[in-house]
Amino acid sequence: MSTTLLLPAATTGAPGIPFSRLIRTELRKLTDTRAGRWLLIAILATTPLVAAVMLFTADPKDLTYDTFVDFTSTPQKILLPILGILTITTEWSQRTGLVTFTLEPNRRRVLLAKTGATILLGLLVLTLTFTSSAAGNLLGTALRDGNGSWTFGLAGFRDITLVLLTGLAQGLAFGMLLLISAAAIVAFYVLPNLSGILFGTVPALKGLGPWLDLNQAQGALYDHNMTGQQWTQVLTATLIWVALPATLGALRVLRTEVKSS
Repeated sequence: MSTTLLLPAATTGAPGIPFSRLIRTELRKLTDTRAGRWLLIAILATTPLVAAVMLFTADPKDLTYDTFVDFTSTPQKILLPILGILTITTEWSQRTGLVTFTLEPNRRRVLLAKTGATILLGLLVLTLTFTSSAAGNLLGTALRDGNGSWTFGLAGFRDITLVLLTGLAQGLAFGMLLLISAAAIVAFYVLPNLSGILFGTVPALKGLGPWLDLNQAQGALYDHNMTGQQWTQVLTATLIWVALPATLGALRVLRTEVKSS
């Protein structure tokens, strides 16, 4: 009888699932459900649609690249976080988590793949936002004798990118923390609004608003001329509204028992 000891693949150095394949899988999952598919269609269709509407309704003097970016990025600030939420919660709502974590037991790699997939889609949406705005500005100048200003600069690209990707990361964080699509979506929209009302109406708390309320802190980013204090405020609010729920959510995903029914 042979006495050869058979070791698990993990200890023999056999390659596991490539990380690139995990990312491709997560990208495919985003279009596997009807909700995810229509959400992506809405995100990709809204940007050029907003640019087209603005082209024919805005005053010609307001047709600048900065204004186009401001308007076309607004729907993405609303919709992109939902994409981040669904990336996480569908594993539990569609009960696919058992299969996912059986094929890849290392949940950290799965979470990293989900994050990478959503960031790739977020960058795609950003590219579409900037290019649609450029096309709108060119057409505004040609068709309506618009302002046509291109004053935006690298700071503008940096700030809008930060706003949209922060919202996407916040959606991922709330999805991990609550693991239920409806609860995470409601919490994402209700809690920041309650925070804004609290810090905006209570006199004793108004001074703390830019430090603790993410929407107030990010408001300065739209001016594209941030001071050191404003960057610190953005960092503090981001730690509270993104990093903290993401940390707690990741711990929950790593420890929560996954059931098939």
